[in-house]
Amino acid sequence: MILSCQNIRKEFPDNIVLSNVSFHIEDHEKAAIVGINGAGKTTLLRIIVGGLAADDGLVVLAKGKTLGYLAQNAGLNSENTIYEELLSVREDLITLEKRIRELEISMKEADDTLLEQYSVLTHRFETDGGYLYKSELIGVLKGLGFAEEEFSKPVSTLSGGQKTRVALGKLLLLSPDLIILDEPTNHLDMNSIAWLETYLLNYKGAVLIVSHDRYFLDRIAGKIIELDQSKATTFSGNYTDYAAKKEQLRIAKWHAYLNQQREIKHQEEVIEKLRSFNREKSIKRAESREKQLEKIEVLEKPTDVRSDMRLVLTPRLQSGNDVLAVEGLSKSFGSQPLFCDVHFSLKRGEHVAIIGDNGTGKTTLLKILNDLIPADNGFFRLGANVEIGYYDQEHHVLHQEKTLFDEISDEYPYLDNTEIRNVLAAFLFTGEEVFKQVKDLSGGEKGRLSLAKLMLGNANFLILDEPTNHLDIQSKEILEDALNSYEGTVLYVSHDRYFINRTASRILELTASTFVNYIGNYDYYLEKKTLLSPAVSDPVKIQASQTTAAKADWQQQKEEQAKLRKKENDLKKCEERIAVLEQRQNVLSEEMNVPEVATDVAKLQAIAKEQQEITDELDILYEQWEQLAE
Repeated sequence: MILSCQNIRKEFPDNIVLSNVSFHIEDHEKAAIVGINGAGKTTLLRIIVGGLAADDGLVVLAKGKTLGYLAQNAGLNSENTIYEELLSVREDLITLEKRIRELEISMKEADDTLLEQYSVLTHRFETDGGYLYKSELIGVLKGLGFAEEEFSKPVSTLSGGQKTRVALGKLLLLSPDLIILDEPTNHLDMNSIAWLETYLLNYKGAVLIVSHDRYFLDRIAGKIIELDQSKATTFSGNYTDYAAKKEQLRIAKWHAYLNQQREIKHQEEVIEKLRSFNREKSIKRAESREKQLEKIEVLEKPTDVRSDMRLVLTPRLQSGNDVLAVEGLSKSFGSQPLFCDVHFSLKRGEHVAIIGDNGTGKTTLLKILNDLIPADNGFFRLGANVEIGYYDQEHHVLHQEKTLFDEISDEYPYLDNTEIRNVLAAFLFTGEEVFKQVKDLSGGEKGRLSLAKLMLGNANFLILDEPTNHLDIQSKEILEDALNSYEGTVLYVSHDRYFINRTASRILELTASTFVNYIGNYDYYLEKKTLLSPAVSDPVKIQASQTTAAKADWQQQKEEQAKLRKKENDLKKCEERIAVLEQRQNVLSEEMNVPEVATDVAKLQAIAKEQQEITDELDILYEQWEQLAE
C-alpha cells in the first residue's frame, strides 16, 4: 500500500465537505475520484498533498515513497524555454554527465582512482537513464501536443493551458511513486489525451486522478472512489463498471425503501383489521404486531440521481429532410489555412460530431455556419424550415451586464415571472441567484444558463460548441439523455469521447484541412482508424433469443398473476365468511336476551353450542386471514 486516507474530515462554514472519508491506494494501482461539482474532490487532493489541513483524520504515504501533484490550471512562472523547463527535471543527470566529461578530460594519463570513479559514474548514469532522458523528454513534449518549433518558446509567453501542459510534462518526467492529477485532460486535444492514457497505463508507479472525462477513466482506472454527500464509497473496475454498479445499488436502495414502506403500510392495515375484530386473541395479535413494527429500523428515503436538472429539447416545427449543405468551404487566418474545399451535408434527425486536433478550425466552422464570421471561399445552404439553436463555448450569446432573470425575460418576454424562475431552477439557479449578473458567473454556470436559453428556443437544428465543458458527470448524462431523445438535427464539436460515443450517429474528423466521414459513434471511428474489423452479430439469432426470452417472461408473469388472483380470491372469501359468522354471533347474543329463550334450557344449550362452534371457526379463520393478508 502506497497511500492510506483514514477518516478524513473537512468542514467549511455551513458545509461539511468530507466526513470520515477512508480509502487506500496500492502500489502500481490506477484509481480515480469522481463526484459532482462541489463534492470535495479537489479539496481531498489538496489534503492528501499537504496543501490543506484536514479537520480530522490521517493521510499516510508509505515510507520512502515520493508523490507528485498536478493541480488544475497549474501555472508556471519561469523564464526558461519549454525545453529547458522540462530539462530542469533531470538536473541530477545533467550534473552527472558534466562530471563524467570533466573526468574524461582529466584522464589523459592512466590513473586507477580516476578510472574507478569514472566507471562508477558512467554505470550510475546508464542505470538512471542518462542515455535516454533527452529522447524521453522530446517524446513527452510531442505527446502533450508541442511541436518541435515550439520547444524554444519561453514559458512566460504561454497561455494558461499550455503552462499546465508543461507542468504535466515535468511531473511525468519526475516519475514519482504516486502521481496525483486533477483534471489532466482539460487542456489536451484527443491525440494528446490518447497519448497520456497510454503513458499512464504503462507507468510503473501508482496514479490517482480526478477527471470528468469518462472515456479517459474507462481506459485508466481500475478503482473508482466516489464522493457523495461528504462520504466516500469505493468501487472496483473502471467508470463504466462503477456506473453500472451505482445504478444497481440505487435501484436496490429504492426497492428496499419502497418495499419497506409497503410492508409498514400493510402491517398497519393488518393491525387495524385485527383490532376491528374486537376479540381478545385478535387484539393480542394486533399488539404483538405493533411491537414488531416499532422494532423496524426505518430506511431513509434514498437521494435519487440528480433530478433537479431536466433538459427537454422540443423543436417548434419540423424541418425539411435536407437540413444543411456545405459546398467548397475554405477558411484561413493570415497565412495559416484551417480547412480547404470542405463538402458535407446533413439530413433531418442526424446527430453529427466534429472532431480533430486543437487549432484545426472546428469552432471556426461552427461560427461560419452561424454567420458570425465569413468564409474565404465556398458557401453553405440551410434547408426548408430550419431554425438554428446555437450553443457557444465562449457564451457570446449571453449579455454580460444582464442578470440571469433579465437574460431569460428579455429573450422570451411572453414568459411570466413564475415560468422564468422555474426554467432557471431547472438549471440549478434558485432564490437570489437569479439576480446575479452574467459576468459574475463561473464557466459552468454560464454553460447552464446557455443551455437554459437553448431549451427555450425550440430550434430544430442545434449547433453546439463543446457543450459538456464545465459540466459535471451527472449533468453531462442529463444532456446526453436530452440529445438522444431530441427529434431534430444536431451538429456539435466536442473533445468528450464518452459524450460522442453516446450521442453521435456520425463523425466528421477534421484532419489535413479536410473532413473524413465515419458513419457511427466514437468506438466505430476508433475501429476504422485502427483498421480493425467490427464484430458482426447474427441478427436472426439475436431475434430468436429475444423472442424466447419474451415468451418465458410472459409465461412466468401469467403464472404469478394466477397465483395472486387465487390468493386475493381466498382472502375475499375468508373476509366474507368472517363477516357472516360475526353477524351470526351477534344474532345469537341477542336471542339469549329474549325472555322466552332465557328460560328455555334446551334452547340456551343449543345457542351456546353454536356460539362455541362459531368461535372455534373464527379462530381458524382469523389465522387464515392473517396468513393470506401477508
